[in-house]
Parts: sequence; structure tokens; C-alpha cells
Amino acid sequence: MEYKFTSHSEMDTVELAQNFESEKFPNLIICLDGELGSGKTVFTKGIADALGIKDTITSPTFTIIKEYDGELPLYHMDVYRLDGKTDGIGIEEYFTKGGVVVIEWAETIKDILPEERLDIKFKIIDENKRLLVLTPHGKKYEELCEAVL
Repeated sequence: MEYKFTSHSEMDTVELAQNFESEKFPNLIICLDGELGSGKTVFTKGIADALGIKDTITSPTFTIIKEYDGELPLYHMDVYRLDGKTDGIGIEEYFTKGGVVVIEWAETIKDILPEERLDIKFKIIDENKRLLVLTPHGKKYEELCEAVL
């Protein structure tokens, strides 16, 4: 099953992320894909804000993984530069550390992603508007989408 959400502004995207955070659970895994500037990091900022994280959230392009302390830990990943090569990085360890995992460019590491997760594809419609296509994998992610959308 697939869900669609139209964001008319960055604030809409942030509010959606905050709604997901309100239904959070340990080991929540959200995989984001979409072209540059489509709203992936904006979404992550919404999650971080709702978790009570005061740090400035930027895409961890060069560090790959940034960890933030909040209500639950936030593990923010940008795997674009990995080009599918994840050996020795330990990404899989984060899937069971009890936090919220947000992965930008997740499609590039699809082979190691857990079976149960939420995929969100960002599509640019115009300067401000985005279409988000949400695909839950697993019952708890389907319930998450039903609760939020």
C-alpha cells in the first residue's frame, strides 16, 4: 500500500515529520529518497525539533552519520556518497540502537535496509510544492501511516 501527501511549503513538510515523531517508537526507520532540494533534510529537521533536539540539523553528506540526543536518539544518515559500499561503516548497528533512524538517499543502500521500515519518496512539483509518496513495509509502519495521515 502507498500513501500520498502533498506538501505546499517547508512548514507542511516539518509538520508531517512532527506528526510521525508523535507516533514514534524505538528503532523507527525512515528512508528518504528524492532529488536534491526536494525536502529530505527539511523533513529530518521536523523530526529533530519534535524530539527536542536543539542542534542545527544539516545533511551529514561528508560524515555519513550524525547522532543527536533527544527524547529518543536521532541517527541522521546521508548515504549518497557511499554508492552502495557500506562495508566497515556499521550502518546496520543503528537499526537496533533504540533510536529514530532517518536515512537520506536510502535507495543507494537498499540491500542492507531492514525489511520493516518506512520509505518516503520526495517529488518536486514546483518551487514550494512537493509530493511525498509513503510506502510502509510491515504492519507497525502501516499503522504509523494510518495514525499520521
